[in-house]
Amino acid sequence: MKLRVEEISAEAREIAFLEPQHEINRILGAGPPLDCHVEGPISVTISYYRAGPEVFLEGNLSARTASVCARCAEEFVAQRTRAFRYVMAPKVLGTMGEGAGLGSEDVELSEYEGDEIDLSPPIREQLFLAMPTIALCREDCRGLCPRCGTNLNQAACGCPPPQPDTRLAVLRSLKVPRV
Repeated sequence: MKLRVEEISAEAREIAFLEPQHEINRILGAGPPLDCHVEGPISVTISYYRAGPEVFLEGNLSARTASVCARCAEEFVAQRTRAFRYVMAPKVLGTMGEGAGLGSEDVELSEYEGDEIDLSPPIREQLFLAMPTIALCREDCRGLCPRCGTNLNQAACGCPPPQPDTRLAVLRSLKVPRV
């Protein structure tokens, strides 16, 4: 989706569209294996307006992602949502030149070039930020038994409990004084 800068007015407008998932899945597949992909188009709603040369964007995105749980190795589907804001300035103004030193308040600042703003790169960026660093099917996932590999979310395994290391038995008898 592209916005023509000359058609953006000072009055806020809203658009809703579906961003194709193909480019995001291509990028996810090109890097280190993440065992994650987007299941369908990304639903995007954006409100935008212009003040001088700067364009202000505020929106939400929502997408279904399929991932493999890092603990139990089961595939699961999750809904990812994220709210975002951008202030986009023309590149000719040099707001983000080398050595500009972006601070924490500048995270939402971006640049555009020419007479159109391509919304695909910021949408991809925001979807990547919506994804967890470690994919878990649920917060209390119990994972796999390290001995037999049984998924502990589905059944208890019959493995005996691990035996304590006898070399450290003497340390268990020590009492630590309380401070």
